[in-house]
Amino acid sequence: MRKKYTIACVMMIIFLLGLVPPALASAELETVKADAYILTDADSGKILLAKNDNKRLPPASMTKLMTMLLAIEALEEGRVTLKEEITTSENASKMGGSQIYLAPGEEMTFEDMMIAIAVGSANDASVAVAEKLEGTNKNFVAKMNERAKELGMKNTQFINTNGLPADGHYTTAADMAILARAALQHPRIMEYCSIKEYPLRGGKFILYNTNKLLWWYKGTDGFKTGYTEEAKNCLTSTVKRDGLRLIAVVMASPETRGHFRDSMEIYNYGFARYAYRTFVPRDKVCGVVRVGKGNLDQVQAVAREDVGSLFIKGEKAKITSKQILLKYVDAPISKGEKLGEVQIYKNGTKIKSVELIAAQDVKRGGIIKQIKKMFVETYLL
Repeated sequence: MRKKYTIACVMMIIFLLGLVPPALASAELETVKADAYILTDADSGKILLAKNDNKRLPPASMTKLMTMLLAIEALEEGRVTLKEEITTSENASKMGGSQIYLAPGEEMTFEDMMIAIAVGSANDASVAVAEKLEGTNKNFVAKMNERAKELGMKNTQFINTNGLPADGHYTTAADMAILARAALQHPRIMEYCSIKEYPLRGGKFILYNTNKLLWWYKGTDGFKTGYTEEAKNCLTSTVKRDGLRLIAVVMASPETRGHFRDSMEIYNYGFARYAYRTFVPRDKVCGVVRVGKGNLDQVQAVAREDVGSLFIKGEKAKITSKQILLKYVDAPISKGEKLGEVQIYKNGTKIKSVELIAAQDVKRGGIIKQIKKMFVETYLL
């Protein structure tokens, strides 16, 4: 009887362990001391590893990633230029904490202020940029919260632009991963966040990036650190190796530089377990489509984004792709217009599709062009 009971218990334990996601059951991450963390696939947003990822915590200067996102979106919309001078207000100059010591009335280009935010985590520059774009810091914070809702950051509330301690200023590891994935769509944010050091004010003031993973962990190119006594050590980062890009967020790591150690531990797990299969790189020509009634006879089809998928190492053969492309389309055709798609399958089930789009505009051909083309197709082909 005792033997049957023991066997039943063992079988039940095995069954319950089978219900636990592999990432969460791993004993490899016992040394991670952060109160909350998450690891996601940047391509799909899939969660690979998580602990307390929906726990609301103060983000400290990781807040500035949202500030940068809104600022770069304003740049892309033409509401500001890189070389446009921003005048520092008295309010901005009084921020304290991490700063570049802007004086009231001091002018600095938008680009230099953005780099100061990305590299030096400058609180004063964050407020100066916010005031430039929305008139007041309060108005900019309202935009931050609007954008958070648009992105699906359900457990986030911003009170300021820089992450200095404030009641009701919070986010989660999961929400910061969503924000990081949005930031990845803007090359200029990546450019600024990957700068290791930058000479400001003609070289009189040197900025050193607060994200030490840029030096310590191969493939790191973003994003933002954070520290206050309340928030402890925080880091939202991204690393790309062999086509696989991961995003990691650690919050409330208790030890000095613990957010770096914790992040590297998490990335080590991710890159040891997962890989990425690329089928078609972004902008690669995947084929041509015949064009009717156009000034050109054909148009190239390219991938709108990288076509590939994450997989657990050892399961590469389970990931396959299928290309579907129109054979013929009438002009006019706009650059970016959908001409087909590449579908990705896992074990025969479609898990993703990426559009194939026109690589250029094709205008409608003149009447003479169309008559000549009709004659060739009718009598010579």
